[in-house]
Amino acid sequence: MRYLVDNFGDIAGYARTHLRLALLPLALGLVIAIPAGALAHRARWLRRITTTVAGVAYTIPSLALFVILPPLLGIGVIDPLNVVIALTIYSVALLVTAVPAALDSVPDATLDAADAIGYPRWRRVLTVDFPLALPVFLANLRVVAVTNISMVTVGALIGVGGLGKLFTQGYQRDYPDEIIAGIIVVLALALIVDRALYLLGRVATPWLKERDSKGRAR
Repeated sequence: MRYLVDNFGDIAGYARTHLRLALLPLALGLVIAIPAGALAHRARWLRRITTTVAGVAYTIPSLALFVILPPLLGIGVIDPLNVVIALTIYSVALLVTAVPAALDSVPDATLDAADAIGYPRWRRVLTVDFPLALPVFLANLRVVAVTNISMVTVGALIGVGGLGKLFTQGYQRDYPDEIIAGIIVVLALALIVDRALYLLGRVATPWLKERDSKGRAR
């Protein structure tokens, strides 16, 4: 804890970089995975393909991906874009399967009712399917966010900034306090982001809060 207090300024800078490298791929993953997952939910054959491709992509070790991507994309190994692209691939791999699973949780009776009153397909998806699928999807999103925060630390092995520097520097100096400080701050960031997404989910699904209140009242 002494090291954390004495070097708070440097660690705060590492933490900001760490968050940026973790959350930007998450946002990019959402942009790609939500429409792709929605299409996969409609077509069983496409769902099988996306599930297989996502599974293969996620089994690639992160360090190997950090080494493979630069020559393929023409970027530097220590370019932060390397980490952003790699984590975007992992984010898409997890989220593209989470979207259909979340849409599966919407009751068929609700979907039939929306169709019966004349909702066009994509209007129903945007105004009925996705809102009702949010609780399941957000649970998966929280897992992906925390996973990204953890995986950014591997970027320090190729020279990309973030809290992983505390691990590599602590190991090189044989200084456990620096490593412990890194673990504490990474855990704190993961807990903060996870809690923020949980609260966002509560705000986005007010009907669940009302249902829980009625349940307790009984």
